[in-house]
Amino acid sequence: MILLPRPRPDFSLLPLPAIYFGPGRFSMLAELAGTFGKNILVVTGSHALQRSGRLAELTDGLQSAGMRSAYLVVDREPSPELVDGAVSQYRRLAIDVVLAVGGGSVLDAGKAISAMLRYDLPVERFIEGQEGFMPHDGRKVPFIAVPTTSGTGSEVTNNAVISRVGRSGFKRSLRHAAFVPDIALIDPELMVTVLPELTATSGMDACTQLLEAFTSPFATPYTDALSCSGLEHFSRSFLSACTDRSADSDVRGDIAYAALMSGIALANAGLGIVHGFASSVGGLIDIPHGTLCATLLAEATSENIARLRSIDSGHPALLKYAKAGAILSGVDSEEVHAGCERLVDTLEAWQEQLSFPQLRSYGLFAGDLDGIVTATRSKSNAVQLDEAAMKRILSKRW
Repeated sequence: MILLPRPRPDFSLLPLPAIYFGPGRFSMLAELAGTFGKNILVVTGSHALQRSGRLAELTDGLQSAGMRSAYLVVDREPSPELVDGAVSQYRRLAIDVVLAVGGGSVLDAGKAISAMLRYDLPVERFIEGQEGFMPHDGRKVPFIAVPTTSGTGSEVTNNAVISRVGRSGFKRSLRHAAFVPDIALIDPELMVTVLPELTATSGMDACTQLLEAFTSPFATPYTDALSCSGLEHFSRSFLSACTDRSADSDVRGDIAYAALMSGIALANAGLGIVHGFASSVGGLIDIPHGTLCATLLAEATSENIARLRSIDSGHPALLKYAKAGAILSGVDSEEVHAGCERLVDTLEAWQEQLSFPQLRSYGLFAGDLDGIVTATRSKSNAVQLDEAAMKRILSKRW
């Protein structure tokens, strides 16, 4: 059995929402929302909730509770224009609570809108790294997050990712500790109809977050425990959720739990090079975040391990990679090298079995790689990578 390095005993924690997890929890939404007031803005995706009949169920519940509802549909990752337009449209309604029910983009949109309804300034002024950046003071309308996919962990994080795609585009965060949702409700029954491709790519986002938070230089005993627990649940049910047991709420519950743990872990430990690329690549081409994570994780992990070995064969992060390899492959060992190899082999096998696409299929050109590498930062990666290493990761998946 691989023993983890002795963890650092000092750490601090971000706040958590009130968390309601389990099958059937969706029925609690109207009652929970009603504790904040009568005027509610419901943010949803464009199809899944309507097709499943759950939107009608929610609407009926809100009406029965005497709530006045407005609805916003989000069909892509939120842009500054989407957030500013929604704030302008709904501020006059004196919204008491924002409820977002959907995938990561829907949750990020709802989170950003709740953060901006009390401001007259455009959201771009508060996005990290943008010109004229101003720190947000944390004022917001109460926010409830209900994920319908298992990936981003946005239901428990303190940031909303906002993007503008193109040659001068960006993908960065609106962030404040107060932006952690007030309530996170996770009902695996909402996820049983998610298509296999989305199940796979969103699941790989959660896996990436767990692995990057686990191996982060800023990991703590708390985040290590969450990461290992999340990886164990993920390993048990990931392929089943993508294939023959997709309609099993217990299987979906495992992946939803893994995503939840990944969100808490990343908020407290940070993320690595794959998410560094998510910012630089995601601002340039229109590629779903989970797809980017899925296609880069195996190569990035392999590159990190190679770099760590060249520095110190006993590096603590190598022990963690080996532990993750034992969890995800189901084969334990006392030999660190073998555990690291099993991890990479497992990730590569999933990449092939689930046919994760190459970056070029989303319009990335070979000539873009140098600029992406120059723009990519990742202070929480397991090891510092030079530009040659980062370009190898991208080139192998281009």
